[in-house]
Amino acid sequence: MPANGAWLRRVVSGRPGPDRMAWVRPVLLGVVAAFGAFVLGVVTKVPRHDRDWYPHLSRLPHVDLADGIFSIAPYGDWTYTEDVPKDTVWTAVPPHRISDVRRVWFVMEPHPGLPLMAHTFVMFEFGEGDLVGLTIEARKETREKYSALAGAFNKYELMYYWASPRDLMTRRAVMMDRELYMYPLALSQAEAEAYLTALLNKTISIERRPRFYNTLTSNCTNELAKAAGLAWDPAFVFTGGADKALYRLKRIVGEGGFDAVHELARIDPRVRQIADLPEADFNAALVAAASD
Repeated sequence: MPANGAWLRRVVSGRPGPDRMAWVRPVLLGVVAAFGAFVLGVVTKVPRHDRDWYPHLSRLPHVDLADGIFSIAPYGDWTYTEDVPKDTVWTAVPPHRISDVRRVWFVMEPHPGLPLMAHTFVMFEFGEGDLVGLTIEARKETREKYSALAGAFNKYELMYYWASPRDLMTRRAVMMDRELYMYPLALSQAEAEAYLTALLNKTISIERRPRFYNTLTSNCTNELAKAAGLAWDPAFVFTGGADKALYRLKRIVGEGGFDAVHELARIDPRVRQIADLPEADFNAALVAAASD
């Protein structure tokens, strides 16, 4: 009876007895051990170039850069139908002088149903029909799907994917049926040249030494922002506000406020109309539409 009375008093008072607490310590130790193993796996994982990549991310670009002249190969020039890639073409950017860059375009692809998030990329204009595109990607392996959470823990390698605007635009507007907004950046000639040079050098660096993508610190938008020397902004993590942040920083300009500029920048309907044009014609029509 004394023992039973002590048990009853513990139950009434809410104080668990030794038997009821026996399972807690092993569970806590298991949780701590699992978390420790996870952290160890993240920090010891080594980025690599030799994985089974998605086809359009399978070829790492090589940049030759010397005396202000660059070339890039391989260079993606894929085209897309509403369902699948149409032409899976790899080509090259012939030698261009960095000093010949005329204008830099910023393109934003909002994430449907998730206003905080967007994908962003840039295009460098050298002349009529002569555009060179760059998107910074989480380089996914075959059968992998993108996860922003996993992307914060060394799940994906980082890739600077240089490709034609036709490749970058038709993939998103035609096959993925996404909205696209295309803005000219307000950069001086010196700034445009420095920006292009920085991104080319970063591409060279990644080819030599693989890096991990990171949702928070090395995503599509803040990699572009860091190359431009922009101060940190929340929109470079919550990327759905990237164009508005650039407008606030006066890197995107226009009359009537941001909403008016944003509305005029929408380009995906035109991309669908010109998707079947040859590359140079596509580029010229794209710039003409975005310049109106």
